[in-house]
Amino acid sequence: MNDDIDITEEPTDKPTDKKTVPSLLRNYISFIGLAIAVASFTSIVLLMLISFSESTDNPYTDLITFIFVPSILGFGIFVTLVGVLWERRRRRNKSADEIAAYPILDLNDPRRRRSLLVFVSVGFVFLSMTAFGSYRAFEYTESVTFCGQACHDVMKPEFVAHQASAHARIRCVECHVGGGADAYVKAKFNGMNQLKGVITGHFNRPIGTPVANMRSADATCQKCHWSEKFHGDKIKIFNHYGYGEKSDLNQTRLLVKVGGGDPNGGPVGGIHWHMNVNNEVTFISGDERRQTIPYIRMKDLNGNVVEYKARDSALTADEIAAAPKRKMDCIDCHNRPAHVYLSPNQAVDRSLEAGKLDLELPFVKARSVEVLAKPYLTNEEAVAAIAADFTAFYQTTYPEIYKTKTGSVDAAVVELQRIYQIYFFPEMKTDWKASPNNIGHLNAQGCFRCHDGQHFSSDGKVIRNECSVCHTTIDQTFGGKTYTPADGKFSHPVKLGDRNTFQCASCHQGDKTFVHPVNLGDISQFACAECHKGPKSTTMNF
Repeated sequence: MNDDIDITEEPTDKPTDKKTVPSLLRNYISFIGLAIAVASFTSIVLLMLISFSESTDNPYTDLITFIFVPSILGFGIFVTLVGVLWERRRRRNKSADEIAAYPILDLNDPRRRRSLLVFVSVGFVFLSMTAFGSYRAFEYTESVTFCGQACHDVMKPEFVAHQASAHARIRCVECHVGGGADAYVKAKFNGMNQLKGVITGHFNRPIGTPVANMRSADATCQKCHWSEKFHGDKIKIFNHYGYGEKSDLNQTRLLVKVGGGDPNGGPVGGIHWHMNVNNEVTFISGDERRQTIPYIRMKDLNGNVVEYKARDSALTADEIAAAPKRKMDCIDCHNRPAHVYLSPNQAVDRSLEAGKLDLELPFVKARSVEVLAKPYLTNEEAVAAIAADFTAFYQTTYPEIYKTKTGSVDAAVVELQRIYQIYFFPEMKTDWKASPNNIGHLNAQGCFRCHDGQHFSSDGKVIRNECSVCHTTIDQTFGGKTYTPADGKFSHPVKLGDRNTFQCASCHQGDKTFVHPVNLGDISQFACAECHKGPKSTTMNF
């Protein structure tokens, strides 16, 4: 008996696996983008390690690490995505099976779960590095290094002078940008225009001052200083060395009346009366650099207004009404608080006072000023010429002194080269002449822009130019002798005759001793008053 056998036939053909669709990344554009992105990411990691391990402060390390290379990384990611979109668009004309489906989020599938975990982990690391890099990029763009050294040729004068100033520890952005997102965005958009100028080579030489969009003193100076502070009188000592063979010291000791403008702190008066605490001073500038001021308006605490016009001003009432007016603040006098360019005369005086130039070298002051004041086209030319000219003078004129003072001559050359590279920038046409300092009135108009005795009100009032308004002379030393004026007024060491009312900057040029506008030969033994017979000036009696 044959058992019935139930034979179930198994299918001979297995189901065919679904065709695997190639990734949308599989195209040449995405390959190039991925190559750029991977190379950039690797570079960022390596540059970060270098940045953290570097002991020196390279101005371009952070620029490359946190701004330039991340920009390339972003470009690589962008190219990759463009390749994906292009590849998907290309496959639209093919069958549906050849178009990659959108990713499916299914945590029940172990493979997809692992893929998601890897994606999240990599994304977290990438976003963390992006956040850190973005902060470092922001921090770097706020640094003095970025402002002063990233655009090296353009900003070199400002950066070097800033490092030598009393405000060297203050970052550029604290005065030129300010706090808040709006100030930051505005500054960066302005920076884009400046970058365009740097790339094309179209920028001002020298950089124009004053800065047109500079924030007011309330938002800059008064973050550290305050206008209500009463300073009283301060002793100030001015040391000037002569142009003669011995470079004799001429010293003036002044009691400067700084004062204050707030009656709650002390008597209202002195130089800081101008702080606009209990009064308001506005003016019209006749030029972009605010060196000519034809009109001044003063309003006191009680609202009384006095208007002054320069004697030679041709401004009409309508022109005054229509002209833009500026309210006086700190930087109208302290216009070079962080970027001071000393004249050759001032810089050499400071070095002589500090003992960096040997006073036993004949005519050391005159020769030093002369080599610094010569016109040079480049910094390299200046450095070489200063060494050659200064040394040659002593080798040829004083050969015996040069033999015994070779070390002093060499030290003087090094010091003069240092001075030149701090205060003179021929490539940018920047020096003390291009950037006058309004503090004082020796080599620039400064105080005399208003206090020149030539600004009158309609009822005959005048803005005085008397020395005693701002300072009292304690004593003066000239030619080894000391003179104490009885009335406290400054006395010029040379009898000026009717030139006694001239402003200081008319004769004190800052880069040479006084030269008469008419060639009269050697007049060094004569006083001005011997020819200029005018009102007798107050002079020293030795």
